[in-house]
Amino acid sequence: MKQLLADQLRQGFLWKLIIMALPIAFQMMLFSSRSLVDIVMLGQLSEMDVAAIGIAGKALFVVTIMMFGITSGGALLTAQYWGAKNFEGFKQSTGLTIIVTLVLASLMAIAFAGMSESIIGLATQSDAVIALGAEYLTITSISLLAVALGSSVAVGLRSMHQPGVSTFFSLIGIVLNIVLNGVLIFGYWGFPAMGIAGAAWATTISGLVEVGLLFGYLYATKHTLSLSFSVFKSACQWPQIKRFLRLSLPIASNALAWSAGIFTYHAIIGQQGVDGLIALSVITPIESLALALLIGISSASAVLIGNQLGANQSEEAYVQAWIVTGFNVLCSVCIAILMILIQDPILSLFSALDEETRATTERFFILFTIMIVIRSIPITLINGVLRAGGDIKFCFYQDVIAQWVIGIPIVMMAAWWWDCSLSVLFGLLIVEEIVKIGGSVWRVYSRRWVNNLTLTSCV
Repeated sequence: MKQLLADQLRQGFLWKLIIMALPIAFQMMLFSSRSLVDIVMLGQLSEMDVAAIGIAGKALFVVTIMMFGITSGGALLTAQYWGAKNFEGFKQSTGLTIIVTLVLASLMAIAFAGMSESIIGLATQSDAVIALGAEYLTITSISLLAVALGSSVAVGLRSMHQPGVSTFFSLIGIVLNIVLNGVLIFGYWGFPAMGIAGAAWATTISGLVEVGLLFGYLYATKHTLSLSFSVFKSACQWPQIKRFLRLSLPIASNALAWSAGIFTYHAIIGQQGVDGLIALSVITPIESLALALLIGISSASAVLIGNQLGANQSEEAYVQAWIVTGFNVLCSVCIAILMILIQDPILSLFSALDEETRATTERFFILFTIMIVIRSIPITLINGVLRAGGDIKFCFYQDVIAQWVIGIPIVMMAAWWWDCSLSVLFGLLIVEEIVKIGGSVWRVYSRRWVNNLTLTSCV
């Protein structure tokens, strides 16, 4: 074990991890910055806009995480097919990922457009917030199609160790989003000021343009991922679909259960008053931005460990699991310190917050910096290690128990029975992460997650 650990470090595993993680992290930062840009700009108008976009963003987050769950199933196969140099299987897995995510995105876009007010009403009783949030959600539901296409191609590019391609087009998308936000929210250059509707259209248009340019590049350069119709057709064979669904459905179900739990937390705190809802709306995109590097490292490690497992290098994969865990914890401490240092400049961007709401947000901010360090361990072990070996059932059961059986009931009791403060309610969100740490460490140590998914018997 010690010798393998030393060998991996000498062979530059951490350097490979960083090289792959940085583009992924940068892309995650760009993705998270879309919401942050919207909230910061709307934060110049009113607190109601901030609260509304926070709830709508959480609803979109649930579906986006579901799609990422599906693409994670595809990523398990694409990473191992690429490691095994099975390029036909690699293309088919990517094609099937695109098809399934598009179907899900289309269904959810229709649901959001038709039930927007009911969805926003789950988290607040304010008529003004419901009206604004419903307007934003209806418009941005279209952007789910762009998310489906972009995320599906991104996992293929990561498996090929080319995450920088999708990152480049994400950068174009975020720049366009910022420009369109200024034009459509505030009415620059003679355009009418549309407020929250302008933010929604800016997000939607920039997302569609981004994915259009990405696919244009792939087909113009005849990239490996410029998939032909025959690839999509061959991917839609029952054996391939069955294998894909065995991996993706549990992960997507896991993602749905987890993201729905996050929405439930948001709703519980939101029902206690608009102040908590606004504070959550401000903290959430900042938190996503802060966690981007940790998620990037875990995503990169999933690819590298998946490559090792596909090549039947199980011992190397096991050692890499512990290396990346330690490295991510170290990174989380540095990020937490940085966030504390820049707290005031960040919160000063939200000029529409009154004194009481600002004080609540500051308390939430300190708590979330502590949570970053704690969350770094389950983020790495679950997303980067266990799922690389296809140990998705364990991840699903653990998430459901930690969140729905332990975490959410505790927060509910604290809110409705014990009448705890908003800060205590927010702090209790970390309970589920602590539960996951214990379960994930035990599972990785057991080695039951070490599987080669390219072999039929393993899926």
